[in-house]
Amino acid sequence: MEHGAKTLREIYSQPEVWRRCLHTLDRLDLEPLVGDKDPSTHEWLFVGCGTSYYLAQAAAATFTTLTAGTARAMPASEILLFPKLVFPSERTAIFPVLISRSGHTSEVLQVAELLRQRGIEFLSVTCDGNELTRLSMRTLKLPVTEESTVMTSSFTSMLVALQYIAARFAKQNEFVDALHSLPTALDELLPIYGPQVEQFAQRSFDDVAFLAQGALYPIASETALKIMESSSSYSQFFHTLEFRHGPKSIVSEKVLVGALLSETGYKEESAVLLEMKDLGGCTLAIANQLSPEVRRSADLAIELDLRVPELARLVVYLIWGQLLGSHLGLRKGLNPDAPRHLSRVVTLAG
Repeated sequence: MEHGAKTLREIYSQPEVWRRCLHTLDRLDLEPLVGDKDPSTHEWLFVGCGTSYYLAQAAAATFTTLTAGTARAMPASEILLFPKLVFPSERTAIFPVLISRSGHTSEVLQVAELLRQRGIEFLSVTCDGNELTRLSMRTLKLPVTEESTVMTSSFTSMLVALQYIAARFAKQNEFVDALHSLPTALDELLPIYGPQVEQFAQRSFDDVAFLAQGALYPIASETALKIMESSSSYSQFFHTLEFRHGPKSIVSEKVLVGALLSETGYKEESAVLLEMKDLGGCTLAIANQLSPEVRRSADLAIELDLRVPELARLVVYLIWGQLLGSHLGLRKGLNPDAPRHLSRVVTLAG
């Protein structure tokens, strides 16, 4: 099998995977799973490691925005090493959501044991199941199968599922409908921009930085991680406007600056990207609607043109970074299906 074939197949198969997951969610009775843990009465605490931690951040942003409840995200290691920072008060009602594609991640399993010892109920969100499902009385197991090492469809599917739950709590049926429209929308975008990303990846970069604000910030974080994992490239992530405060010193013709541009902050965020182009950087712009100035300036411009709420577009912003990482890796002669030093599941010695 050619290098990267598994990963690329799984990236391109995401529309069908999302359809399958949404069908599962439509038929699922969420009441016994999460119904008594309303965000108005419980703080939802999303927990993960690596990619799943960025997923947790995006899920927390979604819950905060849609439900007006309190939600936050923590890496599992922080809970294990500094629990007092995570559980500052016994009086706070929390509902942890433990996220793990494999259900076998060591730190997440240790957090599950800690929560069981404290008598705290939690929800497990997983694709494979394994030990995590046996430790939890509440489990959402999605019909996603991945062979590749890096997470692609598992990330986007679990995020869509958590956004679906948030919308159900908020009684926003229009948002649920918007999620259902995403597979068809991505089916139409992939043939347009997939080849453009592949061609763009034939360039060589010394550094890569991805920028975003708000709920798109964890998507930029995951985009940078995908490029790092799949191509062994040095890749960073910043809040867009923070990039001006020091990090822009790295910008040159050998540096790629990618921006995930929101509608809410488009004017301010696009100004940063235009400035980086003026400083000599190579730029990539991803937005729902691109202004003519940004479209002319960017070395690669991706316009989503989705007629859904801004928050419902998060997963579609990520696809292009997944593809870019894989194609950069292939250009360097690497195998994105088997990244250096990485394994599909991170397990730690006891």
